[in-house]
Amino acid sequence: MFKGRTIKILLVDDDEDDFFLTSEYIKEIKGQKFEIDWAYSFDNALQKIKEKQYDLCFFDFLLGAKTGLDLLKTGTENGLQAPVILLTGKGDKNIDMEAMILGAFDYLVKSELDAEKLERCIRYSLDRANTLATLRESERKYRNIFAQTKEAIFATQLDGTFRYFTPATAELLGYTEEELIRKKSYTTFVRSDERLRFIMMLEKQGEISNYEVELVTKFGERKQCSIHCNRQLDSEGVPYYLGIIHDITSRKKDERDSLLFEKMAATGRLVRTLAHEVRNPLTNINLSLDQMGEDFEDEDAQFFMDIIRRNSQRINDLITELLNTSKPSEVIFSRHDLTEVLETTIEQAIDRINLKGIHLKKNFTPDIWLDLDKSKIQIAFLNIIINAVEAMKEGEGVLEISTSFNNKSVIITIKDNGIGISQEHVGRLFEPYFTSKNNGIGLGLAATLNIIQSHKARVEVDSELNKGTVFTITFSRVV
Repeated sequence: MFKGRTIKILLVDDDEDDFFLTSEYIKEIKGQKFEIDWAYSFDNALQKIKEKQYDLCFFDFLLGAKTGLDLLKTGTENGLQAPVILLTGKGDKNIDMEAMILGAFDYLVKSELDAEKLERCIRYSLDRANTLATLRESERKYRNIFAQTKEAIFATQLDGTFRYFTPATAELLGYTEEELIRKKSYTTFVRSDERLRFIMMLEKQGEISNYEVELVTKFGERKQCSIHCNRQLDSEGVPYYLGIIHDITSRKKDERDSLLFEKMAATGRLVRTLAHEVRNPLTNINLSLDQMGEDFEDEDAQFFMDIIRRNSQRINDLITELLNTSKPSEVIFSRHDLTEVLETTIEQAIDRINLKGIHLKKNFTPDIWLDLDKSKIQIAFLNIIINAVEAMKEGEGVLEISTSFNNKSVIITIKDNGIGISQEHVGRLFEPYFTSKNNGIGLGLAATLNIIQSHKARVEVDSELNKGTVFTITFSRVV
């Protein structure tokens, strides 16, 4: 037990003779010192519990109008942490079970007491109390670590209902802790096919590592995440899932931006080489045409020479346009109100919007100012808006343009409910001469990307076939 230290005991019994008898049994225990306090009533016991700390308590079951169970419950509410042993005049299984439920450590019948039984009961209760105190301290320590960690760690039941999670998990998903505990983890998945695949793999394998998935926050923001999750058993043998979420949105954006930059750089090198190789023979063709023009006066010959000149000029114009889309756009910045820039851009497309019967929704946050090359950024916005208009059905289209900002960024979203873009085509959307339009040449969005990158901004595209497309342009915010 507590060798070298006196064990402080509170003995609560409204019968003084029983108190003395139990005390004598305790004093007969060898090798340990005890300090025994007597409480003769419920109120007297409660007063002592409030005033003094005890190592162990004995509560008589009958205490006048109240019981030892009442004292156990009230004492716990008033800060009693010492182990409690219930004493009664006769055995009663129902009382025994209720006492254990309320937190009593043992249940003894007075008529069966002796020094040996009390020694064994006290030793067991103190050892168990010490073990529980150690566990509580460990739990408190690890809960503090758990609460302070920046990692998004969570545990769910098998149906996805959250059991617990770190504050970082709630912060990542944008919910309060009270809101998140009522949700199921699977509802945060953007795509139903990814959710079903995740559930099936987890049920079959019991563990998933680095599962990349798109999650949606409370506010509709989509985040690229990597999830590690496995099946565990709690202390009662009930299975649950324990997982950790890593937000890889920034990393994915950086990878995509780097890939786009490399593509544009490679395209630029190819275009410059191609322009040089094509323009040299093109110059020779034009010089030859000029020379031949002096020798041919025939009307038919002049007709065909004009065709050659026009197509030669067309080739030269295409090369010039391609060169312009592949080199960094030269921009001249000045301070502009973003709402005014967007309103002016929309005016340039309003005839197309009205002719197709498209419903336009604008949600502009006022007083957002950015350093922009107004004429060039309007070309970029207009290209996206026109693409959205052309993707929607006449009379059924809804075009939503909105602005927002946070501490770091200004965000512009242009959303349509058109035919959408396949995931395969989304990855090639900004490549020069790539187009899915019958009458397009594929330079509009390439020029758009060039302009946006020259503003140190980024553009993201999220699309689903037959549901629509969202372009998100993000500028760094300088206050």
